[in-house]
Amino acid sequence: MTDRESLEAELASFLGEYERANNSHDISRVVPLIAEEATYWFSDGSFRRVEEIRSAIERTFATILDEVYEVRDLEWPVATVDVTVCRYRFAWTGVVGGKPRSGQGRARTS
Repeated sequence: MTDRESLEAELASFLGEYERANNSHDISRVVPLIAEEATYWFSDGSFRRVEEIRSAIERTFATILDEVYEVRDLEWPVATVDVTVCRYRFAWTGVVGGKPRSGQGRARTS
């Protein structure tokens, strides 16, 4: 395994942990995986810094019951020990307002 393959495997493992933390619906498991200076783009707005993001995720957990969140199609345009950029697709299913709902989108981390 090359150094890049090893790094990508480690980063994919991290995103797997992020996916599992989200599916636990326990914000205390999710927050430690978010960088202090992160920005999240949700369908209802942009959220900056971990406390804003925490509040947005808590609202999502309260709105989408029984949510299942899935990370798909990981791509690593840049992967070094100093800088990484990841693109991926995500999908979710759950119950909103008593009705089954689902959604999907794209994400980028760096």
